[in-house]
Amino acid sequence: MAHRSTVHETLTAVFQVRRFPDRISAGQSDSIGAEGGIGGTRTAAARKSAPTGRGTAELAVLLWERALDPAIGTWSLPGGKLRDGEDLDASAARQLAEKVDVRELTHLEQVWVFSDPNRVPGDRRIASAYLGLVPLTAEPALPPDTRWHPVSALPAMSFDHGGIVEHARNRLAAKLSYTNIAFALAPERFTMSTLREIYCAALGYDVDTTNLQRVLTRRGVITPTGATASPGRAGGRPAALYRFTDSEIRVTDEFAALRPPS
Repeated sequence: MAHRSTVHETLTAVFQVRRFPDRISAGQSDSIGAEGGIGGTRTAAARKSAPTGRGTAELAVLLWERALDPAIGTWSLPGGKLRDGEDLDASAARQLAEKVDVRELTHLEQVWVFSDPNRVPGDRRIASAYLGLVPLTAEPALPPDTRWHPVSALPAMSFDHGGIVEHARNRLAAKLSYTNIAFALAPERFTMSTLREIYCAALGYDVDTTNLQRVLTRRGVITPTGATASPGRAGGRPAALYRFTDSEIRVTDEFAALRPPS
């Protein structure tokens, strides 16, 4: 085998919960559930009975479209070569700022190293993959070649980047079970219905609001603010506002596992 140089790069799957047009046809359903009875079952018809014009909340990933070969026209995770004298965390943060103009993340962590010798053509590239999170209310200004895509419907991806997205999403879902990592996806203050939407989108299945509140309160993850949200158009009792007790990640129950029913 011919000798090839080795390049070390960082790639970051940046996730945010965003709204996309509902793509589920009437009559379809999904099986959903979670730890301690958090889950339930909701049909597509029930989803469509929700207020219109808002779209479906889904976990989205930030991707940029390649304009040059190799893999022209496919979509890539933001990232690039590790510089001399630069550590991996600094490289990941720099690449996000330079490539897609994302400068503020609420959470960033390395999740895996991808080292298949043939993962990309040309020089061998070892990729340190990162998980980055942006809160629901943030709206970064993006370059023209960069877009948010629902994780459930990725476009044609460059090289092994689709697998990296899947790995990062699985890491996020696992950490939602046993840490308070949802603080990095949520606004500073939120109603339980908003937090439920965030968990549903990030986990990929439905959760019950009452049981979610019970579990997170028991673990000391969320705290009531004493304030209420503004009433909606339909009126009714204003919803209580909560906040996350901590703004840094911590383990809340190392043996917990949120999962859909078998």
